[in-house]
Amino acid sequence: MNPQGLNRPFYVIGENIHTTRIVLREGKLVGTSPSGEEAVRYTTAAGETRYLAIPEEFKALADYREGRVKHVMIAVREAMSGTGPAASEAMLYLQTLVDKQVKAGADFLDLNVDEISWNLDDQKEAMRWLVRALEPLSPLPLSIDSSSQEILLTGIEACEGKAGKPLLNSASLERIEALEIARRYGLPVVVTAAGESGMPHDAEERIDHASRMVQAAFAKSIPLERIYIDTLVFPISVDSQFVLHCLEACRCLRAKYGDRVHLTGGLSNVSFGMPCRKLINEVFITLAVEAGADSGIVDPVASDLNRVFLADRNSRPYQLALDMLLGRDPSCVNYLDAYREGGLQLSPA
Repeated sequence: MNPQGLNRPFYVIGENIHTTRIVLREGKLVGTSPSGEEAVRYTTAAGETRYLAIPEEFKALADYREGRVKHVMIAVREAMSGTGPAASEAMLYLQTLVDKQVKAGADFLDLNVDEISWNLDDQKEAMRWLVRALEPLSPLPLSIDSSSQEILLTGIEACEGKAGKPLLNSASLERIEALEIARRYGLPVVVTAAGESGMPHDAEERIDHASRMVQAAFAKSIPLERIYIDTLVFPISVDSQFVLHCLEACRCLRAKYGDRVHLTGGLSNVSFGMPCRKLINEVFITLAVEAGADSGIVDPVASDLNRVFLADRNSRPYQLALDMLLGRDPSCVNYLDAYREGGLQLSPA
């Protein structure tokens, strides 16, 4: 997409169709349907309010008992059954997720079913079904996302590619063989800065791991234009240096490889465990772009990129989030104090 306030494209890998996604039972989206069932309330692209019922089997799961509803998992499982009103409602729910991301300007639709089951065959069946169900509904190419190479291959093989070749998300030093899938099918590919046996500790490890992945992609004749480097975004709530490591890696990799390569990442990861996540995410998106990122694995519905780059950077909420992200607010003390005082409402663009 070409967001307002930014003079170059920003490639959005829309992350919302993941079986990990939750809404809170006590939140505003869960309530009682007109038929008396506990359900997730949603609004279709046509403006109609509808309800995705929470099946009884989901109420026995630990997530539900702890106050979380895995709404995408419910929709996928119910729609896969293919029978009755519940399956039809679930299919409409999934179509609504697609429609909203398309309208919000996503460039890819990221699909992930890793948490649908602990069984690999069930995961592969779900990925195959989801690709075949959603690809005809989308004018955008898909992004096939998994921690399993077998699931990645299953999703890629199920794609017809009518809207464009799918994005393979992802390859890393610990599963470098996934690059062969990208080579064989001529696909764009996300390569991460993970190491052979764990996550990077600092900017230098990110740069080293990512550079080795780029060289491995070159060895398979995958050009820079098809490579999306994920510099790995970690939560600011865990360590105030995490953001600085990620931003420094972006700057160095952009300088090293120039404008042809893409720099991306799960940008909303930065706010895990913090209040007012939307504010943190949107300030971080701007920082990432200034450091060289031209892509993000983000929810464009939650963060309107046509507004993000036009935000009032002098406002107190913006400056508090900025100080925290840049390590100038150790342990996030000032930010959390402002939250408790009700002072984190970001001004409109």
